[in-house]
Amino acid sequence: MVEIETFENPAPHNNYVITHINEEFTSVCPITGLPDFAKITLKYIPDEICIELKSLKYYYLEFRNQGIFYEAVTNKILDDLKAVCSPKMMEITSEWTVRGGIHSIICAKYEK
Repeated sequence: MVEIETFENPAPHNNYVITHINEEFTSVCPITGLPDFAKITLKYIPDEICIELKSLKYYYLEFRNQGIFYEAVTNKILDDLKAVCSPKMMEITSEWTVRGGIHSIICAKYEK
């Protein structure tokens, strides 16, 4: 697993929202073995530390060949990222491209 790097929050006294959007997320359907494509939106209110973007990009790339359901990947990202930075609030939304005529959006949220 890629180590997700962090840095000190420059304004921990403020509640401000950070939003990072990855338009090119890929994983693999565990049943068919076909690729799944999604847009992952990470929103969080940092506490003491923030997530560094280059390591976040490499973390997302680890899912490229992993067989995992939409719901599992969304909740895994939330669990992994909240463990790294202990945010005041974090929300992960995964918007999956159409497969079999169905468009799926999964949202997982954490609040202290």
